[in-house]
Amino acid sequence: MGVKILILTGLLVINSVSASPEIQHWQTANGAQVYFVPSNDIPMVDVRIVFDAGSARDNKIPGTAIMTNGLLAEAAAGDDAQTLAEKFEAVGANFSNGALKDMAWLSLRSLRDDKYLQPALTNLKNILTRPEFPADPFKRELERLKISVKASKQSPGSIASRRFYSELYGNHPYAQPSEGTEKSLQQLKLKHLRAFYKQYYVAKNAVLAIVGQLSKEEAEKIANDLMAGLAPGKHAKKLPAVKALTEAKTIYIDFPSRQTTVLMGQVGMARGDKDYFALYLANHAFGGSGFGSRLMQEVREKRGLAYSTYSYFSLMREAGPFQIGLKTRNDQLDEAMKIIHDELNKYIDEGPGEDELNDSLKNITGGFPLRIDSNKKIVGYLSMIGFYNLPLDYLDTFVANINQQTKQKVDDVLKRRIHPDKMLTVIVGAKEK
Repeated sequence: MGVKILILTGLLVINSVSASPEIQHWQTANGAQVYFVPSNDIPMVDVRIVFDAGSARDNKIPGTAIMTNGLLAEAAAGDDAQTLAEKFEAVGANFSNGALKDMAWLSLRSLRDDKYLQPALTNLKNILTRPEFPADPFKRELERLKISVKASKQSPGSIASRRFYSELYGNHPYAQPSEGTEKSLQQLKLKHLRAFYKQYYVAKNAVLAIVGQLSKEEAEKIANDLMAGLAPGKHAKKLPAVKALTEAKTIYIDFPSRQTTVLMGQVGMARGDKDYFALYLANHAFGGSGFGSRLMQEVREKRGLAYSTYSYFSLMREAGPFQIGLKTRNDQLDEAMKIIHDELNKYIDEGPGEDELNDSLKNITGGFPLRIDSNKKIVGYLSMIGFYNLPLDYLDTFVANINQQTKQKVDDVLKRRIHPDKMLTVIVGAKEK
């Protein structure tokens, strides 16, 4: 019986490894990095182009990156936004684009048949390489963004998040809100978008991920055709290192609401950090696994102090934040905060229990196949691997790397990397009399 179990376990491991996508990588003539996974499961092709052109590159005018990316599909190669959208719709293709702090992207999903795929790729190429940045859509989108920024002042969550990043990152580019500020949006001009595009939407600053029913030769042709219209340019300069907090700090923002929003945290880790797997496992048990986490059990299930509470690491090119969050009734704030502090200190002192650790290991490794069960998910991982220069076997070795973590390793990394005495806390809510 034992032999049968061992054989079955071995087969499961082999199947898990073989199910991981085989990543092929090369560089186009003008310097773009290409990552490709052939997939014959469905007759589809997914393409994702990522640039180091997020809001961390906004310099003195926050909002530039998100506006530049947003206007790419407003007019290109003589077509207006409606015509571009209709051309995608006519061949059943889906297009999307966006920008975060680190990156900006364009994505396409199309049927594999060339009569659908080639028109979709041509439309994508025009948006990518021949945007027109027309004046009227710029004014319209700028006004829309101004309204959004103004409206965010009425959202406790937005207020807390903006202040949290501002206090945590100080003069670092990550401190600036991606959508800009009322002041910066007054300064933003069309010339700033054109200059931003010219500097950052270049081949050497790009990662192209392709997944689909293609041969390598076909993927190479797609990559060459898409990237050929971009100037080689240069890769964006390295961002400055993030400075960790040296002491605890609490910010209280009075806001007329029945609930209080709390964000607490510190500088965490960058993508590719050597302690990533241990910290990921540690956080999963503490506040990253929903109802199964210690925070949810102690704060919600046992005491009913919050509908939801969580913790997570936000991974970026430079160190992103480790953040704990909750919303609670104003009159329960002190009790809820005491529980958070007590549980965090206890967790760092003692580490997770064996049951917590084992449950987290099973949850993470058991759920991993679902994270790569579609072309859309795989193309997202490909672009991440390329953008952050992760090893090509990242997906192959993920489960093994998690399984290598022990209680000793988790306890050690918690003590080295999480500092309860140097936490930033932002509280937004109405003060109780």
